[in-house]
Amino acid sequence: MTLEDLQRRVAQYNPRADSDLIAAAYRFSRDAHLGQHRESGEDYIEHPVAVAMILADLELDDVTLAAALLHDVVEDTRATLEVVNTAFGAEVAQLVDGVTKLSRLEYRSREEEQAENLRKMFLAMAKDIRVLLIKLADRLHNMRTLKHLPEERKRSIAQESLDIFAPLAHRLGISRLQWEMEDLALRYLEPKRYYELVELVARKRAEREEYAAEVIAALKGKLGAAGITAEITGRPKHFYSIFRKMYVQGREFDEIYDLVAIRVIVDTVRDCYAVLGIVHSLWKPLPGRFKDYVAMPKSNMYQSLHTTVIGPRGEPFELQIRTWDMHRTAEHGIAAHWRYKEGTRGDVRFEQKLSWLRQVLEWQHDLKDAREFMDSLKIDLFGDEVFVFTPKGDVVDLPTGAMPLDFAYHIHTDVGHRCVGAKVNGKIVPLDYKLVNGDIVEILTSKTGSPSWDWLNLVTTSSAKGKIRARFKKERREENEARGRESLQRELKRQNLDAAELLKPDRLAEVLRRLNYVAEADLLAAIGYGGLTAQQVVSRLKDELRKEKKPEDLEHPVKTEKRLAPTSLGINVE
Repeated sequence: MTLEDLQRRVAQYNPRADSDLIAAAYRFSRDAHLGQHRESGEDYIEHPVAVAMILADLELDDVTLAAALLHDVVEDTRATLEVVNTAFGAEVAQLVDGVTKLSRLEYRSREEEQAENLRKMFLAMAKDIRVLLIKLADRLHNMRTLKHLPEERKRSIAQESLDIFAPLAHRLGISRLQWEMEDLALRYLEPKRYYELVELVARKRAEREEYAAEVIAALKGKLGAAGITAEITGRPKHFYSIFRKMYVQGREFDEIYDLVAIRVIVDTVRDCYAVLGIVHSLWKPLPGRFKDYVAMPKSNMYQSLHTTVIGPRGEPFELQIRTWDMHRTAEHGIAAHWRYKEGTRGDVRFEQKLSWLRQVLEWQHDLKDAREFMDSLKIDLFGDEVFVFTPKGDVVDLPTGAMPLDFAYHIHTDVGHRCVGAKVNGKIVPLDYKLVNGDIVEILTSKTGSPSWDWLNLVTTSSAKGKIRARFKKERREENEARGRESLQRELKRQNLDAAELLKPDRLAEVLRRLNYVAEADLLAAIGYGGLTAQQVVSRLKDELRKEKKPEDLEHPVKTEKRLAPTSLGINVE
């Protein structure tokens, strides 16, 4: 791929793009990476050009493409962010900074490094969603060239892509990036099963194509007679989706209905429902297999009608019916409606689609532990969704496994705090009831109601947990400090550690800094309300102690005296 290839692609969808900016970014990146090569042996410049081309296929603007060409110069060359800012302006520099890893800091673990880099990316995304679009394109090209890396590195990158980046692409509705990333990850994580699937799919390809052609011909005739203009195509199912149904859901290959899937694209929403009626008059629909994502769009903006019917040979197949606008959104996701395109700046509906990102920023400050952050991220953002209704008919989407308290806190913090019970579909349910699609949820409140500590075990969303903890944090400050002091005292005693030695002011100050707390009291309160554990704090303190000690000193652990003088935390260890 060359600069000329990229410029030609951009000109196809945006003739007014700043071609000089793209060329200047290319030359800067080429010169900065001069002499650097990828594991494949190719010149490094091939990578940023490929990343920019992926974004051009999503029809991104010239500023994003320039930042994509420059996305590795600060991290991997001598170029500084200040130089990029001077040469290309603050907008490009902000995007480059957003995708630059925090690689120069020291971390206790790979998990902590991953969590902190994701925190940085989310903060940058809040200012400009294009940061994530560049990061996704960068990761996709890395996945495409993964075969050149050592086996362990392949698996590590593939797993992270499957856990984090493919779900992020799904959240943004960019299905083409999501599906390719998932299939590539499966290829390296489960190579045997992947190639078994490839063989199974290839073996039945001719049969499926013949069946699809028969269905398309019959449907075209009916739509033509009804005066409906439509494009009808077969849609191949991607391998990771088949894998999940076979090995996660335990289904046989022949039981997967949507291996044969037909996509119908029409001009209007009215035509969508007209096509649905014609399809159901032609072939018998399977009960429970109809989904109306047109009237009730997914949170990532996806809209289509889905139905599964028994086809002309008695075999089930799936149809997706959508308009051209819906199709563009299904392929490009948020890139099809983003606020930097002409006429969409400040679009309220666009901002609502990014509400999940605001949630991350709300609760990520309370999750200091890397493992807790990563686990919460996967549950809240990347799990399957359940769609439920308010009594007024408004749709609320929550992670699968959500309970009435999650719903209550989603509606409003005060509704959550004052919740005393819940009705689902008109009947009283316990607070540990798991919501399912279509439930109508009503929250019962009391003026004197208040959250309980037990609720932290009942809610599944991190936003609900964060609001409950914030309430305890605010109202029970002194109680939390006392509880935290007691927990820390017990942990020090359990590990037979010298509190006076371990809690020296300089050492404690460094731990406070690394955990993002201003004062000792804040740290104790955080332990008290469950923001972090005493074990985590002691572990950090021991890490600081190891840095200061000589190797021979560490061979003889410090023994606890019978009674220790109070430290700055006021802890006595018996």
